[in-house]
Amino acid sequence: MSSLLERAHEAANQSPQQAVELYSSVLFAENSENVSSVDRETALLSLAVLFERMQDAAALTKLINDSQSYLGTVSKAKSSKLIRTLVDRFNGIQGGLQAQIGTCKSMLEWAKSENREYLRQSLETRLVSLYLDSRMYTEALALTSRLLSELKKLDDRMQLVEVHLLESRVYMALKNLPKSRAALTSARTAANSIYTPPPLQAQLDLQSGTLHSEEGDFKTAYSYFFETMEGLNVYANPKTTNGNAESSTLPTAPEAQGASLAANYEAQQLRAFAYMILCKIMTQQPDDITSLFATGKTAAKFRDQQVVAALQAVAKAQKQRSLADFEKALSEFRNELQSDELIRNHLTALYDTLMEQNLVRLIEPYSRVEITHVAKLIGLPIGVVENKLSQMILDKVFFGVLDQGNGCLVIFPEPKHDQIYETTLDTIKSLSNVVESLYVKAASL
Repeated sequence: MSSLLERAHEAANQSPQQAVELYSSVLFAENSENVSSVDRETALLSLAVLFERMQDAAALTKLINDSQSYLGTVSKAKSSKLIRTLVDRFNGIQGGLQAQIGTCKSMLEWAKSENREYLRQSLETRLVSLYLDSRMYTEALALTSRLLSELKKLDDRMQLVEVHLLESRVYMALKNLPKSRAALTSARTAANSIYTPPPLQAQLDLQSGTLHSEEGDFKTAYSYFFETMEGLNVYANPKTTNGNAESSTLPTAPEAQGASLAANYEAQQLRAFAYMILCKIMTQQPDDITSLFATGKTAAKFRDQQVVAALQAVAKAQKQRSLADFEKALSEFRNELQSDELIRNHLTALYDTLMEQNLVRLIEPYSRVEITHVAKLIGLPIGVVENKLSQMILDKVFFGVLDQGNGCLVIFPEPKHDQIYETTLDTIKSLSNVVESLYVKAASL
């Protein structure tokens, strides 16, 4: 049967359908006694890699469901590892998230029927992550709550860390920062009592940095993002881990899994580095961004990434206090700056702040100015400028009114706080105390 596998490997690039038939003949051989377990495992994983390359989520789903009979013949540890590997193959398929959720649920039912508790809990943890990616937060929290109660009874601290971390991410997505921080604290408490693998520690640091960013503590967030990037160095080395990524031959299952993990870790590194640049922008330190590329080879390899170029353009606009350059950067790098929620939210706040600073600088010399003139100077539509000016008046950034009949902004001098009323009230209060004390003394005579 090894000859069939060799023929399948050779046909994988020239004739994928022929390779599928050859791999299937090994995996689903009628006389399974003539096929070694190693060959069947190789065929199963190779089929998964091939379907991933073909972007065929339906075929991968069918493969996983049809292979349940084979998975029931191998050891529990081996089958658990195979199932997790097969489910993760959906990650490389565009639009395969819903198929991945459906497959994960079907394998959960199979794990329950086979009384495989460890596999069930592992798949449920993976399902929480998938729910989070698909924004199904209610289902994610319900499953997380049940998982945590089970894992605490079993004292499985490694999986407790993972589930608490997912819980923290779900609450952050719901903008419930107190509960997100509480879940992250629980994850760190469990992690402190065991050996935490560096990739999991990096995820904890990344979540901590994200929480501090949401709370406005960008200096602390920067240190966590730096720890995340450095902690994944060994695991995200494409030269050693993903050496055959550019080869035209179909990679073996271990090579494909190693390449997928390395790409995932490198994506986390890039995300952490982008957040480091964001922290420098939000702390009004755009000049420090250039020095970040000198922190080591890890930072230098991301110099040409689009998201890094986008944030550098934003930093340049911030340094020059140019709203036009800021808008140009947002328009030119829309996908890079809008796809990440943390970057999008903070840059929106930064844009509002920069607009306010520009408007205050422009209207400062005037006591009465036409809105059209202000809009012309700042280079924005009249409606946008008018809405922002009204918001600034309500927020008491400056004092004035919008004369919409004449299309003008009337600016008042900042009112001086008159102390005479407070002084008069204090005097009356003191006289009242004196009268009351005299009344008490007169009553005692």
